[in-house]
Amino acid sequence: MINCLVVDDEQHAIDVLTHHISQIPFLQLVKSTTNAIEALQIVNMQKIDLVFLDIQMPEMSGLDFAKTIQGKSKVILTTAYSEFAAEGFDLEVVDYLLKPIPMPRFLKAVQRVLNMVTSSVAATPVEDASSIENDYIFLKTEFKGKMLKVNLRDIDYIEGMKNYVAIHHAGQKTMALLNMKDLESRLPKKHFYRVHKSFIVSLSKIIAIEGSMIVLKDVKAEILLGDTYKAGFYDIMKDKLMG
Repeated sequence: MINCLVVDDEQHAIDVLTHHISQIPFLQLVKSTTNAIEALQIVNMQKIDLVFLDIQMPEMSGLDFAKTIQGKSKVILTTAYSEFAAEGFDLEVVDYLLKPIPMPRFLKAVQRVLNMVTSSVAATPVEDASSIENDYIFLKTEFKGKMLKVNLRDIDYIEGMKNYVAIHHAGQKTMALLNMKDLESRLPKKHFYRVHKSFIVSLSKIIAIEGSMIVLKDVKAEILLGDTYKAGFYDIMKDKLMG
């Protein structure tokens, strides 16, 4: 869950962002305020992952606010004026939204934040199998504006299908707007391995290897072990091979 703070001196702008946030399952609004000084106190006292920040405010400009927090929270700037964009990106803000903010553009911005967060998590070394028990990802599905939570422990395998991937999990199949390379890079490598250009499997679900076929528990699909991936697969499985 990404904890959010909305800072804007106009209440109607706060109302729009509050509504947008309420529609996204991986966002949690912690607080909204029209006062930049109060917002600084909130960032310093609470865990705020993302600040939606207006640029033109009376007590302190949004650009000065972003400089002051020094990267403590990620920032998405919101404004009715485009001339501040260059300076905003010099501060390494995540995105720059022009008011009025349409939902599709908002979703694109927060998806960028989610990608940063999940990439950071995926880069963290996994020490043992239990570490994925409570881990999950949110997927942008083929239905516009819909995000679906998928628990990593429930994933059996992932199948590449041109511009989509099909995630097979807990007896379900979810289509997501991703490519195999991006998804492969975000999954913990100790638990998931790409065995074919079209397949990523959960290593814990493997119950047999039959030539160039991988058999998964309670899965009838034929999972191919591609020649390009075979050496790497057996290398990570070497500690488990006997005889």
